Amino acid sequence: MKIYKHTSVAIAAFLMMSIPAFAQTFGISEIRGGIFSHSVDEPETFLGMFGVERVHDVNVELLFDAPGLSEWVTLGDLRPHIGATLNMGGLEHMVYAGVSWTVPVFDSPVFAEASFGGAVHNGNTTGGVAMPARSLGCSVLFRESASVGLQLTPNASIMATVEHASNANLCHDNRGLTNMGIRVGWTF
Repeated sequence: MKIYKHTSVAIAAFLMMSIPAFAQTFGISEIRGGIFSHSVDEPETFLGMFGVERVHDVNVELLFDAPGLSEWVTLGDLRPHIGATLNMGGLEHMVYAGVSWTVPVFDSPVFAEASFGGAVHNGNTTGGVAMPARSLGCSVLFRESASVGLQLTPNASIMATVEHASNANLCHDNRGLTNMGIRVGWTF
């Protein structure tokens, strides 16, 4: 049994040392993950969104280096991203992509971030669903998010994030979906 334990530790150590090289090979500049409260935009749930029973989304996001993209802005960094918000409670999942703009707040470890892009979800699009499920109208949605974060070390950060996805009234139903939570990031 000891040999399996030592082998598992060796494999885990190898994988942890390989992640930065893997990330650099594919141009990944940062990986983020966290937990969100689902559907915080419901009037009766806003104050209760921090309750443990509301937290059933897992979020993961990859941000990429894009040489030349940040030259379009005079402050901060523009980076493409892909990600997913997965609901563990049987409600809507979404996969998304877009661009994130990260801006330092003065000369401090605090930063603000805004992102915009598109998302594809597995939720209802035809109406007639009971709460807490939503009819999102279209299969493809606009997605935007905002974060306020703290750079803990040169590599590690933590951020409060709110994300919203909707079809901007391009389809019949437009319930939209707003999730809010906390994420940690690791920069390579």
